[in-house]
Amino acid sequence: MNITQDKVVEIDYVLKVDGEVVDASEGGEPLTYLHGHNNIIPGLERALEGKRSGDSLHVTVQPEDGYGARDEDNVETLDREDFEDDIEVGATYYAQAEDGSVLPFTVLAVDGDTVQVDFNAPLAGKVLDFDVTVKAVRDATSEELEHGHAHTPGMHDEE
Repeated sequence: MNITQDKVVEIDYVLKVDGEVVDASEGGEPLTYLHGHNNIIPGLERALEGKRSGDSLHVTVQPEDGYGARDEDNVETLDREDFEDDIEVGATYYAQAEDGSVLPFTVLAVDGDTVQVDFNAPLAGKVLDFDVTVKAVRDATSEELEHGHAHTPGMHDEE
């Protein structure tokens, strides 16, 4: 079965940036996603289209097809008093936007009463190199299609 729209796909992957491993599927636990529903970055999803179980490939994804270009307007200075706890440079925190969505940001620096933060995705502006092996491809269930994402065993047991 080939990877096409509405297929549930399991992949093992290693992601490198500038030759350094920055992410990988956990040993024995592949990444499972619903193809064609924006569950993974566009460049990787396009490269997987038409592949089948057992295929291995190397994919280089440019920033515009990954996490986007880095935008210096997304670097802001906040008041130290906006933080409840000790602030750790390099740590990721979360802010609630006016529309209620949650925005992750990374602390770049703490200087007295101000904190410099970056709302760019950590991999924004980076060229991403993936080594991927397709582990499985199957038809999505009606529930997965309705929810817009793949389900893994035990995912919705509480519903």
